[in-house]
Amino acid sequence: MSAYTALTAAGYRAQVRDRTTVFFTFAFPLIFLVVFGLIFRGRDVEESGFSYLSYTASGVLSWGVANAAVFGIGFTLMQWRADDILRMIRMSPAPLSAVIGSRYVLAVGVGLVQSALFVGVAMLPGFDLVPASRWPLLIPVLVLGVTTFLLLGVIVGSIGNTPESVAAIANFLMLPMAFLSGSFFPLDAMPDWLQKISLVLPLRYLNDAVAAALTGRGDLGDIGAGCAGLVVFAVVFGLLAARLFRWTKSS
Repeated sequence: MSAYTALTAAGYRAQVRDRTTVFFTFAFPLIFLVVFGLIFRGRDVEESGFSYLSYTASGVLSWGVANAAVFGIGFTLMQWRADDILRMIRMSPAPLSAVIGSRYVLAVGVGLVQSALFVGVAMLPGFDLVPASRWPLLIPVLVLGVTTFLLLGVIVGSIGNTPESVAAIANFLMLPMAFLSGSFFPLDAMPDWLQKISLVLPLRYLNDAVAAALTGRGDLGDIGAGCAGLVVFAVVFGLLAARLFRWTKSS
């Protein structure tokens, strides 16, 4: 068995055994969808013609997938470093690519399952948010989104040395980003200067691409523009992650 296969299998077993984390990882976006659906049902955003729920559904899905990727790898790297697991892996023939690659596959799997559940609920009568012909466009967008935010999570997990510090750093990045990127309410409702700030946030591009793919608020050009922004951030985060990654607390 290769190092990559062994790490992936071990990570999967550890993940499914933590039932509380599994439940909230998948239930949290759905809870937001239902809550926003009850609050904003039948209300449209001025000028756009799209409903508030159409805006928030794609934003909540993007935030849920990004959040899971950041927190998942961030806590894992911190805990493995604190327990000297990373040091033992470093002394083995396993390369760093196997460590990150195993977590990447798990993160993509979580993101796709999250999306499948979310889209299934969003297509139910009463929501009717996802045209049946469009949801396949979501798959490449989410894979790229998971890639980008997993690399951000590597940075977070490399900086934080305790669960509290990882949670603080991740929340400091993800919560303001969610509000400033239009995950919870339309960007059109924000002042112009806040809309400009959102252009330097990766979640804005994931939101835009998911919205275009999921609910039809855009075409293939909008999906491509969102994906291009994610690629840029993935490259930047990848370079920073490679520079900041630590096998132990001191190196």
